[in-house]
Amino acid sequence: MTDIRAVDLNLLKTLDALLDECNVTRAAARLGLTQPAVSGMLTRLRESFGDPLFIRSQRGIVPTPRALELAGPVKQVLSEIEVLLSRPRFEPETADLTVTLAATDYAMKAAVVPFLTALRQKAPSIHVAVCPVENDRLAAQFEKGEIDLALLTPDTTPEGLRSRRLFSEDYVCALRAGHPEAACGRLTLDRFCALDHALMSHTGRVFWGATDEALAQLGRSRRVVISVPSFLVLLDIVRSSDLVAVIPRRLAARADGLAFIDPPVDIAGFTKIAAWHERTHRDGGHRWIRALLFETCGSLI
Repeated sequence: MTDIRAVDLNLLKTLDALLDECNVTRAAARLGLTQPAVSGMLTRLRESFGDPLFIRSQRGIVPTPRALELAGPVKQVLSEIEVLLSRPRFEPETADLTVTLAATDYAMKAAVVPFLTALRQKAPSIHVAVCPVENDRLAAQFEKGEIDLALLTPDTTPEGLRSRRLFSEDYVCALRAGHPEAACGRLTLDRFCALDHALMSHTGRVFWGATDEALAQLGRSRRVVISVPSFLVLLDIVRSSDLVAVIPRRLAARADGLAFIDPPVDIAGFTKIAAWHERTHRDGGHRWIRALLFETCGSLI
């Protein structure tokens, strides 16, 4: 019995070519090898299978019964190996896979919602599980395959991940549509600081943010009276009160019942990126999904 460890797959390719061509010279040309090289491989094939395999004739070589028995299985093995080594083409219309995406509530509203709308139109059988970002577990989640994609900022992205910029964001002031200040269309710095403010904090326990840092550089401050852990809840609070809130501009573009005014102070914005692990970097399905995310985010304001 032939030991599979002693069989070189290149020998099987040579055997296949010899069976098709029944001529060492033509088989060599087909394989891109020299005639002596093919002759040497035929010698190794004979040793591996314990059979002459081919007998010389006036018109070339004639396969033995054993060689003819091998013809079908060899073609099947080579075909299966080719399929195994080839990268399957991804067809979004029929693809059936599940992707887990981590995002903050802001990113869910600003990026994930339009992305999922586009995804449903182009790839209705793809499942997407959206989960909150857990900064202290991100690296482990990526390693274990618990998440495939995360929408983060550069400073919250673990080292060693692949990433790409989605968009840059700045801020606007949000007020309820009937707020006394809304009709003015602008806020002076004095009036801005005199108003009561609501703020989004991931923990819901912080009354200081990027706006306060910008004001501090001017020697000013504001009065933050409510801190909540969700931008979406923050908008509801503003709609139902005379509080003002500083929110990312992309949320303003999709919020009803509110008026928006540029803040009277320069507030540092932020960059949103998509991050993923090396294990999915070359996968056809994940590449297509990321490309759709980039395209969707790029088409928004």
